[in-house]
Amino acid sequence: MKRYIARRLMQGAVLLCMVATIVFFLGRLTGNPVDLMLPEDATAEDRAALAQTLGLDGPILDQFAIFVGRAIHGDLGMSIRMRQPAVDAFFDRLPNTLVLIPWAILLGMLLGIPLGVVAALHRGSFLDRAAGTVAVLGIAVPSFWLGILLIFVFSVELGWLPSGRMGGPAHYVLPVITLATFLVAGFMRITRSAMLEVMESEFVKLARIKGLSEAVVIWKHCLRNALIPVLTLWGVFVGNLITGAIVTETVFAWPGIGRLTYEAVIYRDFPLLQAVIILKSILILSINLGVDILYAYVDPRIRVA
Repeated sequence: MKRYIARRLMQGAVLLCMVATIVFFLGRLTGNPVDLMLPEDATAEDRAALAQTLGLDGPILDQFAIFVGRAIHGDLGMSIRMRQPAVDAFFDRLPNTLVLIPWAILLGMLLGIPLGVVAALHRGSFLDRAAGTVAVLGIAVPSFWLGILLIFVFSVELGWLPSGRMGGPAHYVLPVITLATFLVAGFMRITRSAMLEVMESEFVKLARIKGLSEAVVIWKHCLRNALIPVLTLWGVFVGNLITGAIVTETVFAWPGIGRLTYEAVIYRDFPLLQAVIILKSILILSINLGVDILYAYVDPRIRVA
């Protein structure tokens, strides 16, 4: 296990270096932030002075060398727009994103897992096809369109819920539903597939031969073993929610790291964009490593392998 963890950490370090390099060079293809920070009638001297102040006047390879040197010491730069360390800006917004994730995961599991079980138990029936339709719609519907539709129906037409920004419990409802829609589909499909596989296994047939009730066989023996793949998917979904909430947070004006990423791109805030992507990558790598370790402890076959 220690060798496995060490190997994964080395792979994560290499991947993190690649991500940092790609983000650094691609970010500068979006343009020069000086053009956004100065008025149109600014002189060439003003532009040169601001570029020197921001550290954007040297060759790009020199800028990259400076970035790497500072990053090694934990300094990811100063946000150009917010005038604060980019790392601080990230961690100021991170709690706002993390408060949405547990509710979205919980809603996705409460709806998706039972739907998957029902679809597996009634394979080929109307219930199975209906659950499959829900899964397809959950995956196919764009999150920005769903968010706008929810705002139009429940905020504009009915006036039941606020349309955006962070506030009381009512402000959480629409963003959580938007984030959880994809999760419901994912949990339903993986639970259905895992249940169908487990229901055909020998130990389930033995449990039925021993005279155990169908409810005990399904909910104790089948579902318990079918949840092992769901555990892995849970880790993947948490990573996706952390990195993929950009659209949802932008639609609902939610002040999380997704919207912070959007603002960094729009305002060409290179240090902030680099810090956000790198810190997100560290979070995802940590979550995946934790899930893999937990997976090995849940399934003894993984430890043996």
